[in-house]
Amino acid sequence: MFTLEIEGTAVAVINSDEASAKDLFTCDGFKEDIQSMTSGGKPLWDGKAPLLVRPAKEDEIEVFEDALAEDDGEGEFVDDPRYTDAETEEGDEDEADIVFLVDIDEEDTAHA
Repeated sequence: MFTLEIEGTAVAVINSDEASAKDLFTCDGFKEDIQSMTSGGKPLWDGKAPLLVRPAKEDEIEVFEDALAEDDGEGEFVDDPRYTDAETEEGDEDEADIVFLVDIDEEDTAHA
């Protein structure tokens, strides 16, 4: 598992290999998302700070596993086509899950 860190703050964890984590965390669609998402009223990313992808720490892995354990599969989750990788469409076993480690503010629909 790998963690996305921005300016010393662990933002998200993904259960994939390092190359896939770097690809996803640095793709344009994900960057757009973390620029528009806020935590405590502040954007997760200012568009300038380096995006560090590093091995996840034990406590981050625990948060990730707890979040997935709590997810009972119900809800309104819809796959985002921007994150569909043609190479991983061959099988579901290649799918990666992302868990945010910071509290995300409710989406502001004014800019949508």
